[in-house]
Amino acid sequence: MENRSRAAYLVGPPAIYLLLLFILPLGIMTVFSFRAGTIGAISQQFTLDNYREFIQNAGYHRLLWRSALIALTISSVSVLLAYPLAYFLVFVAGEQRVTFMTLIIVPTWTSYLLRIFAWKLILGSRGLLNSLLLWLGLIDQASPILLYSRTAVVITLIYVWVPFVALPIFAALERIDRNLLEAAADLGCRPWEAFLRVTLPLSLPGVIGGFMFALIPTLGEFVTPLLVGGGQGSMYGNLIQDQFVRALNWPMGSVMSLAMLVLVLLLIFTFLRAGSGAKLLEF
Repeated sequence: MENRSRAAYLVGPPAIYLLLLFILPLGIMTVFSFRAGTIGAISQQFTLDNYREFIQNAGYHRLLWRSALIALTISSVSVLLAYPLAYFLVFVAGEQRVTFMTLIIVPTWTSYLLRIFAWKLILGSRGLLNSLLLWLGLIDQASPILLYSRTAVVITLIYVWVPFVALPIFAALERIDRNLLEAAADLGCRPWEAFLRVTLPLSLPGVIGGFMFALIPTLGEFVTPLLVGGGQGSMYGNLIQDQFVRALNWPMGSVMSLAMLVLVLLLIFTFLRAGSGAKLLEF
């Protein structure tokens, strides 16, 4: 009984927090998805018209898959950039790892919008990129080469997520027993072979965690595409925001949000299954 009471005290507050701030809003959104009309004129009768409209609208599907592709690209590149960074901190930096990690995290302490606006200035007509290209003589006049495009969205979000992706990879690499690397060397493994057979498989949980850490919020991103993407860089999250804020069509916005949630769950399931096969790399 004492153990049960202790478990209830430990699990209770997080469970209530999850219920009030996740399960309950999700249930309300699900109920809204079966309604019709806009705010102020919501029908009280259940209907499947919103789901039919979503299924029949190919434009919604294209934007959802395009946003998923962008999110996968951003997450993959973030992992590729964050892994060497985390590897350096764990195996090379030594006693300076905390200092370097602090320097990596410090930019995230500033406002998210401020960092996005900074990239907007860098990629703009009078920004750092155009100034450098003018100085090199590669262009004759300043122009927003990358701003208001899908490329600007990808570059900006990669910059945002690399420090966060590096953290779980750093934690996974730090937990690796150094004796395993010494044993691999004693058995004749060269450094790159030890990396492929020992370090990489053991760090895959951190890699997958960092990948999902960037993928899930990026798929629903709407602030960054709005500021640096323009019309060419719009993502699925912008469409959901328009339904809730501009069109005031909360039922359709709820349907679109649930569709994105289903896609995220499918992606999570796929990568978790891939992670369970990580032992295949231990050749």
